Amino acid sequence: MLTNEESANTDGDPPSSKAASLEFRNVSKLYAGQKEPAVNDLSFTVEAGEVCVLVGPSGSGKTTAMRLINRMIPLSGGDILLGGDSVLKHDPTELRREIGYVIQQIGLFPHYSIADNIATVPKLLGWDKARTKERVRELLALIGLDPDEIGPRYPSQLSGGQRQRVGVARALAADPPLMLMDEPFGAIDPINRERLQDEFLNLQAQVKKTVVFVTHDIDEAIKMGDKIAILREGGRLAQFDSPERILTDPHDDFVAQFVGADRTLKRLGLSTLEDIDLVSPNGLRPGPETVPLSTSVRDALSQVLSLNGKPLTVVDQNDHVVGLVTLELLGSVVGSEDHHQS
Repeated sequence: MLTNEESANTDGDPPSSKAASLEFRNVSKLYAGQKEPAVNDLSFTVEAGEVCVLVGPSGSGKTTAMRLINRMIPLSGGDILLGGDSVLKHDPTELRREIGYVIQQIGLFPHYSIADNIATVPKLLGWDKARTKERVRELLALIGLDPDEIGPRYPSQLSGGQRQRVGVARALAADPPLMLMDEPFGAIDPINRERLQDEFLNLQAQVKKTVVFVTHDIDEAIKMGDKIAILREGGRLAQFDSPERILTDPHDDFVAQFVGADRTLKRLGLSTLEDIDLVSPNGLRPGPETVPLSTSVRDALSQVLSLNGKPLTVVDQNDHVVGLVTLELLGSVVGSEDHHQS
């Protein structure tokens, strides 16, 4: 069904990375028996390869909006274009096979092996056994699981975090141009949730899919999204923008209150220590409290405060000392963020 250049892929060729733009055009959804729509005149565009996070309070229609994309729910008005092509022109079943889908409950088939779970959609699409097997091995390796060890196991033999990673691999199996992720890490404990978020961002940097990601957590939205669509009650779009713009320039009081009063601290989570001028190490060797350059400024501030203001030694990927982070330095960064935000 896909016509744009990013989505081109010749039948029979090995699966390659593809992504498609997604456009909501005045989309509405009114359920039978309801006076007010669940989604109301929703319009925005997600470029190919971007992660768009839908976030909002209960009753804002974020999950409904996502499920309209693969026609799990029929539209009441407007149109949705995938790769420039209306989803309404295509059989819903075939459409869903072209779109990856990851849910909070994971939804793996308990009586299928992990390999067979990942192979579900390729088999439905008629891929031959050799191509399917190779794709399964490729994806298990991509998500950091040993194909020979994990492939023959069953879901009950894996941890929750491992099952969630397999769920992502299954969604990627047929190399879809679009992935839908409905609170994918919501049922995972906080420590593993953060790790899975990081793993997905690293994976996304490699596969560069167009992703629509639903969450109720604004912190998760800021971390995961290239773009964020904040919905207000009744399914109306309050703001569609980059995390940076939403934090520095909320459109109205609703957005400002939803994002929270700690917008400055949230914005620090968007920058890493590589983005600021570190204190000269003066030839110091790494001490016991070291952090990598990839650490966010927000996390560095948290660590310094937990150490009663003692500085952190910053190292690069080769463990070479590149500078120090002091409380004074972080205070100046926070001050400049406050000034910029005001």
